[in-house]
Amino acid sequence: MTSKILLYYKFQPIADPDAVRLWQRDLCEGLGLHGRIVVSKDGINGTVGGPIGACKTYARKTKEYFRGIEFKWSEGGKDDFPKLSVKAREEIVSFGVPGELKVDEHGVVGGGTHLSPEQVNELVANRGDEVVFFDGRNAREAEIGRFKNAVVPDVETTHDFISELESGKYDWMKDKPVVSYCTGGIRCEILSSLMVNRGFKEVYQIDGGIVRYGEKYGNSGLWEGSLYVFDKRMHTEFGAPGDPAYVQLGHCVHCAAATNQFYNCAAEPDCRSQYLSCENCRAENPYCADCAAARSGDA
Repeated sequence: MTSKILLYYKFQPIADPDAVRLWQRDLCEGLGLHGRIVVSKDGINGTVGGPIGACKTYARKTKEYFRGIEFKWSEGGKDDFPKLSVKAREEIVSFGVPGELKVDEHGVVGGGTHLSPEQVNELVANRGDEVVFFDGRNAREAEIGRFKNAVVPDVETTHDFISELESGKYDWMKDKPVVSYCTGGIRCEILSSLMVNRGFKEVYQIDGGIVRYGEKYGNSGLWEGSLYVFDKRMHTEFGAPGDPAYVQLGHCVHCAAATNQFYNCAAEPDCRSQYLSCENCRAENPYCADCAAARSGDA
């Protein structure tokens, strides 16, 4: 049976997020889908996987309420998620500023200018080194893939972005064309708005995020490396396996061998770190660098 993963989000005002949560949970349970869905007063954000027929039914029924919502289809299925999680929260992406984001029937108000993948390349062709790519993900995700010469903020969670933007570290970018980017586009819908509110004058975001850019250009564009994903695969690539244009960015924390594979530290639940490791080191030392060093000191 063919299976797929759906990735999607839609910003629109929701009067009763909990009612939408219950409807989405019942819909997914009835169709046998697993994944993660967050609903807030500002919209919905989700990733679900299962049989392709069930995914098509889910998409059709969800479009009845969320008019204009777009779904991205990815390889994978139900087994890539341990369970179904559907939650109602203050924010569909937790930046820690639930009162700042403004949303109307057209989406986010005052965010960055949307660019297609083609327009991103045109901007760089026309403006050259003046263009700054700004990573809207956490620093761990950027270890295995990012846009060429991108600025990668030192953040562990989206909550960290506010203090980063207000720290003064990035004031040099405020008069430059800044292209914010993230996996599927949703984090940059919010991040670009937060940047505009803090004095960044020319802010862009990529329609569909890295996913859509990679689908268009594979490894022949401005993207380098692998894409971190939030299911058991942990990464995916653009282009065919063995593509000579692929750029390897990730390295094992223990031996520095090339790798794009993340693992959960074996010291969990005390340590919740994910770290890059080659297969050999993972077999011999299944701990993140900090835990491995601590264990070595205890020996």
